[in-house]
Amino acid sequence: METLETSFFLNLTKPLAFIDLETTGVEVSSDRIVEISILKIATNNSREIYTKRYNPTIPIPIGASKVHGIYDADVKDCITFKDDATNLISVLVDCDLGGFNSNKFDVPLLNEEFSRAGIDFSMDNRRLVDVQTIFHKMESRNLGAAYKFYCGKNLDNAHSAEADIVATFEVFKAQLLRYSELKNDIEFLHNFSQQKNNVDFAARIVRDENGKEIFNFGKHKGKIVEDVFRKELSYYDWMMQGDFAANTKKVITEIRKRIVTIK
Repeated sequence: METLETSFFLNLTKPLAFIDLETTGVEVSSDRIVEISILKIATNNSREIYTKRYNPTIPIPIGASKVHGIYDADVKDCITFKDDATNLISVLVDCDLGGFNSNKFDVPLLNEEFSRAGIDFSMDNRRLVDVQTIFHKMESRNLGAAYKFYCGKNLDNAHSAEADIVATFEVFKAQLLRYSELKNDIEFLHNFSQQKNNVDFAARIVRDENGKEIFNFGKHKGKIVEDVFRKELSYYDWMMQGDFAANTKKVITEIRKRIVTIK
């Protein structure tokens, strides 16, 4: 454990865990984690890093390996994510979550891996802070540019999960110190990190201006989900059988359960 610089203190009411994943690809519903790094900051601002490599149980495409430098031979003797899932849950217990593009990729894919492991990784009462969203709203560049812009440093070992997540946290600290309009408060940063009013991670279902859950894709885009399921239950069945993320299927199942008229 180490303490953050005395000149900076992050205002936390619960632990905040920054997460970075290296994976077999970018498809949330089908790709796998090959490396995870978690930088966990306690409420007293002490921090620890948890990094682990996994055998993804599927081949790592050469294109992905060229990005993060992890090849099949490097992980053939590693444990699987499922073998480490219970331990990861204990690391992330009662934590808010952060990262760089984490709302769109890292958190949804992590949730998907937990689902495959038979574990419900509940997002209830978790706030999400996406450093990339803050960056894009303020400056609009990638992590390397953000690191150079905010910290005045070059990002060496980019696409190493640990190097990326340490850089992400340094960028996050610099953002809070740079922008007076950013509150040192996780609830504020959670709300600021949201791109839109998503109901599921993949933004297949979003809320309209009245707070109603509507489809954000396909032939029913813009229509209220409950109304569609009442008239066309086969659309629910099609989604459940399709290549949608487990989190999306969980959301539409909860919506379906509310429709008492469905027989």
